[in-house]
Amino acid sequence: MTDSPSFVRLPEVFSMHRGGELHQARIAYETWGRLSPRRDNALLLFTGLSPSAHAASNAGDPTPGWWEYMIGRGRPIDTDRHYVICVNSLGSCFGSTGPASEDPRTGERYGLDFPELAVEDIARAAHEVVGALGIERLDGVIGASLGGMSALAYSVLYAGGVERLAVLCSAPRAAPFAIAIRSLQREIIRSDPAWKGGRYAPDQQPLTGMRMARKLGLMSYRSADEWEQRFGRERVDAALPFREPFGVEFQVESYLDANARKFIGHFDANAYLYLSRAMDWFDLGEHGGSLEHALGRIGAERCLVVSVESDFLFPLHQQQELADLLRRAGRDVQFAVLPSIQGHDSFLVDKERFAAVVGEFFGDGTAQCGRGGQAATG
Repeated sequence: MTDSPSFVRLPEVFSMHRGGELHQARIAYETWGRLSPRRDNALLLFTGLSPSAHAASNAGDPTPGWWEYMIGRGRPIDTDRHYVICVNSLGSCFGSTGPASEDPRTGERYGLDFPELAVEDIARAAHEVVGALGIERLDGVIGASLGGMSALAYSVLYAGGVERLAVLCSAPRAAPFAIAIRSLQREIIRSDPAWKGGRYAPDQQPLTGMRMARKLGLMSYRSADEWEQRFGRERVDAALPFREPFGVEFQVESYLDANARKFIGHFDANAYLYLSRAMDWFDLGEHGGSLEHALGRIGAERCLVVSVESDFLFPLHQQQELADLLRRAGRDVQFAVLPSIQGHDSFLVDKERFAAVVGEFFGDGTAQCGRGGQAATG
């Protein structure tokens, strides 16, 4: 296992997919399990928009990770069987180079001088980590949400380097509704006077804009049925001290506010903008002229596609299309549609269903769901 996290330097000059370049950039990553002597048991895990590389507890960091129940001994992604590598996305703010990082050419934070970021850049940066670890072919690549897009991009860019591909709650391109939601989130952040055109001080983040954007994100990550079951029309405690006019009154409002406040101050606003826009720009069909041609380039023989009925950010028809086109390309595809009510975030919280599907695909189907933390993603 690595310390938590470890780092890989990208090439001295890293050219970006949409133009521009980074100098002396790095990627943060964590690992679990042991690499086999033949180096053929590695799984590459991509994250959603907001998590760090700390997907599960390890020797370097014993705190629960964002996918704690999925990774470990005897768990669906069994570290007695697999060597798991989780990368913090290029453009993020948890160790990898991003807009909050210092530009070595100026000594100042990149801010909006950071080059335009694409999902392909995230995939290419992760490949540098894989190469630095001496791995030529991955046993599997897996990701959910933005991570699923990154996994697809990786599998197209490095078609001969992936044995199995797992895409959860994701798609080969963003749907218009998801683009609209993320566009509004970015506008909310940019509308906060504290954003200052992206040139805010590190300790003066646009907290109000981030809090509001996060609330909107949380609403889109879950489903109306879950809100109804969890909160109904329950009110907050009427005995609490006087609240401001038009303030929090319902339990669902209290939940959104509390979770949004946990998020702000921990994630850089510009990093959020860059990663969010990368999701909207991503279209796998640009690799080969059509989605069908692009997916036909994927070398992974076995593929897992997982959809959630209540996910309206990445709706069922997108995963159905993905599974159909992969089958048409001659791949062995397992397509699972799960009746979870937790919406897009189901892969984090519906442990039993996701543990069973992922465990069967990457193991012998006997892995058990572990205990662990959970976090909202994007």
